[in-house]
Amino acid sequence: MNLFQTPDSNLLPYDGVVFYFSSVFSKEEADNLLQELDNTINWQNDEIILFGKRIITERKVAWYGENSLEYTYSKVTKTAIPWTKDLLYIKQKIENVTGETYNSCLLNRYQNGNQGMSWHSDDEIMLKKNASIASVSLGVARIFKFKHKKVKTTLDLFLEHGSLLDMRENTQLNWLHALPKSKKVQGLRINLTFRKINALS
Repeated sequence: MNLFQTPDSNLLPYDGVVFYFSSVFSKEEADNLLQELDNTINWQNDEIILFGKRIITERKVAWYGENSLEYTYSKVTKTAIPWTKDLLYIKQKIENVTGETYNSCLLNRYQNGNQGMSWHSDDEIMLKKNASIASVSLGVARIFKFKHKKVKTTLDLFLEHGSLLDMRENTQLNWLHALPKSKKVQGLRINLTFRKINALS
């Protein structure tokens, strides 16, 4: 890891490794990136298959990466759009921090606190096993939760504007995570999760 961006410690008590970097991007830089991504990313309402029914979510998403990589989750497959200049800039910066490389990115756009994400793990078979998943937060700060799959230990984090959350090793195997809804939260949040797909590993 970059010595100038060393986190305090692993945030998980056991069965996983999570590092948090509160200010990878300055406020001015994060403000500019939030506006650019909101205006230039090819946002689409997310689709999931739940109990055999296709559901369109209010939350918008986008899938970018190398060589038209495909990513399947909730029984829906997305084909990667080529990297933009802004995404490549963010990718290079976080790779310098985590010491890892990523070939794809799933973006989520949350209009306000009425939009969130339920409990899940990023453990799809096409993801490189135990690889780092680097989550960048831009916009209004939100609570982010972890819950152990067996012993139900929970942990709450506050993800700030311009921050980076690095989830690695066996975190996805043992822990669920979620972004809870909150009527108290007003304002846009864009989340970028950089990943390594097996196709290019």
